[in-house]
Amino acid sequence: MTRPTRARRLRAAAAALTLAAGALAATVPTAQAVPGARCATPEVAGGWYGENRERLQRLIDRYARCAPYRAARAKPVAVFDWDNTVVKNDVGDATMYWMLRNGKIRRPDTGDWASTSRYLTPAAASALADACDALARPGAPLPTGTPSGTACADEVTAVYGTAATRAGAPAFTGWDHRTVEPAYAWLAQLTQGRSAAEVRAFAAAARAENLAAPVDATQRVGSATVTGWVRYYDQQKDLIDVLRKAGFDVWITSASPQPVVEVWAKGVGVAADHVIGIRNTTAPDGRFTTHLKGCGSVPDGADTMITYIDGKRCWINQEVFHVRGAAAQKIGPAARRQVFAAGDSDTDVSFLSDATALRLVLNRNKDELMCRAYDNGDGAWIVNPMFIEPKKRRIAPYPCATTGYVDHDGTPGPVRRADGSVVPDQTDSVFPPAAVSP
Repeated sequence: MTRPTRARRLRAAAAALTLAAGALAATVPTAQAVPGARCATPEVAGGWYGENRERLQRLIDRYARCAPYRAARAKPVAVFDWDNTVVKNDVGDATMYWMLRNGKIRRPDTGDWASTSRYLTPAAASALADACDALARPGAPLPTGTPSGTACADEVTAVYGTAATRAGAPAFTGWDHRTVEPAYAWLAQLTQGRSAAEVRAFAAAARAENLAAPVDATQRVGSATVTGWVRYYDQQKDLIDVLRKAGFDVWITSASPQPVVEVWAKGVGVAADHVIGIRNTTAPDGRFTTHLKGCGSVPDGADTMITYIDGKRCWINQEVFHVRGAAAQKIGPAARRQVFAAGDSDTDVSFLSDATALRLVLNRNKDELMCRAYDNGDGAWIVNPMFIEPKKRRIAPYPCATTGYVDHDGTPGPVRRADGSVVPDQTDSVFPPAAVSP
């Protein structure tokens, strides 16, 4: 009988040990295999109202990457509005003011201000022409940061900021109030003739100025005094960071121009490919036109579907969940919707309502949004005061049953639930202690 060599004996022993280890491992389940096992998820920092931090933490614990049922599923999606949700104040405003102060807005290439927006009224086009056209040839920058350009800067600021001319005439007409806000779109349209890189550079310069300015700082644009500062909310920066670490797919949506929001979103670790802002169409040379990209069944250049109310739903469905055509404009099945959403304004009601697990609202006393948040029929809404300079308590009830909703044609009406029933008027109940407003 042949005796095994030493090498063969060692190999046999190693194989036996491997089998024994495998058998032992089979009897000891991993943490992911244990039903209900708690994940070691990142923790949300403090600074939240009431039990909101705990609600957010439970959401993260439930959907985190190490949850037992997550192995074969796609990442859960979280979507944040930007202006006054992740930051205090408006980055679109900050960029517009910087462009006016630095003479970066160009007279329309056509020489006709009506070409900058299909919704611009003849009165507004005429007022802009009277104030601006003598200052530059078509396509050239307007000297709005100089004394000679003050009247032009004032007219642009009035049309953009108040949707009216300096004389008080309406500046826009004929838009769908659930899919477009002409003044918001107009900022993107006024970047006509610029490249995305140029607009990002303008936004970066405005960002640096507004972050460096003291809280409550103002600036002079033409003869007007306007807001001159922006701040990231620490709590939202932390929440976005925690969500990303826990395996969420975090997106930003905004009714500010795409290149502008891209610049600011870097400050919370969200890359440009996860930003959905107002998007211009481009000329063959890559420069922006005055027209906007469409969504769903709306073609490019129609200028009727930006990231605004129902338009935000469409853009999220299209860009995040890859829904195409008219279906993108509808509420999707639960498996193809965000589990979490955060917003602060009526412009956010549709994509917030679509969130399946939790909806965070920063209270800015906006009628439709607060009606829906306080009605809270499914218990998925949470309300938090603004983190910087929060609004005081609103004494009058929100007019949910009468005028809280604005229809497509601009007509006010009652806020209705999904089943068609009317939301009763709601009382403001989330505000800083001892803070009251008329």
